[in-house]
Amino acid sequence: MILKNADIFDFDFNLRRADLRVEDGLIVEIGENLSGAEEHDLSGSVILPGFIDIHIHGCGGADFSDALPDTLETMSKTLARFGVTSFCPASMTLPYERIERAFERAAEYIGKESGAYIHGINMEGPFLSYAKRGAQNPEYLREPDIDELKKLDKICKIRLVSLAPELPGAIEFAREAAKICTVSAAHTAATFEQAELGYKNGITHTTHLLNGMDPIYNRKPGAAVAALRAENATAELISDGMHIHPSYLALLYKILGEDRSVAVSDSMCASGLGDGEYELGGTTVYVRGGKALLSDGTIAASTTNIFAEFKNILSFGVPLRQAVKSCTINPARAIGVDSVTGSIALGKRADLTVLSSDLTELRCVYIKGKRA
Repeated sequence: MILKNADIFDFDFNLRRADLRVEDGLIVEIGENLSGAEEHDLSGSVILPGFIDIHIHGCGGADFSDALPDTLETMSKTLARFGVTSFCPASMTLPYERIERAFERAAEYIGKESGAYIHGINMEGPFLSYAKRGAQNPEYLREPDIDELKKLDKICKIRLVSLAPELPGAIEFAREAAKICTVSAAHTAATFEQAELGYKNGITHTTHLLNGMDPIYNRKPGAAVAALRAENATAELISDGMHIHPSYLALLYKILGEDRSVAVSDSMCASGLGDGEYELGGTTVYVRGGKALLSDGTIAASTTNIFAEFKNILSFGVPLRQAVKSCTINPARAIGVDSVTGSIALGKRADLTVLSSDLTELRCVYIKGKRA
């Protein structure tokens, strides 16, 4: 299959005109005037690496933690319609048995996706701070347990585990967990010193920076400043303009730079639906004007998607190159799958998001070389 007459973001994320040859789901040639038996004319389009969402609880009415038979298929199909080609469903703070069941469902489903495919699980909870729990159920918060992590990883591959670095045993946990997956600072009341120690001992990622942690104070920097200073760590930004003010988001993208910023939706089941009453991991959430809230007004997940955030990021003044990388190669690198996806390069999967020339319209997606 040849994808012709489009501009592409190449391996170095430079925008140029090129054709792509795809065979067996992989990009095998990048060049000019390519020809083949099956040609797709994409004139007037821009081909990006497929969008990757590494932090999503649900969408299209489906919640990963519910572990229903059709949950992940609904998410897979819905995400493809949003321009997302692969993702990590995120769990919540729940009893072990419920987390285990969600992992079992994922293990049964992986490889059967009809839309966006799954890289593995984002285990958000239960090793989180009570003070910064947000929408996480406080009843099931617990101290870090490496045996629990190992047991769940055997059921279904864990790509990310969230951790409040101030918890008892957290540093030892981070060192061991880093041998299994990416360890991410999250829902934390850590001081700057506690968080910095975590980043020096296995933590290489931050879950939704500035959400689920203290704001930045001039004499109390906290976990957020430790995250920004940790040059070895990527950081998620929920870029819906509701979780963080657009001007603040623009500043955070600038500080992180083009290789450390990761756009995530952190969306719940209401993504793709309207306002109303929903559930997130068994907790009631009220969506009003697209904003998801608990009954006490606490913001709870989002209703956005990566394509909407991509357009937001550009509107906030973030450079195009960084906006593209934040939705593609950076999340891929954060979870260790950048050797197979995340950029348009020879030998990588043909996971591609095709937009209009002005980048405002989603035209189609290719997932492992198949048009979805």
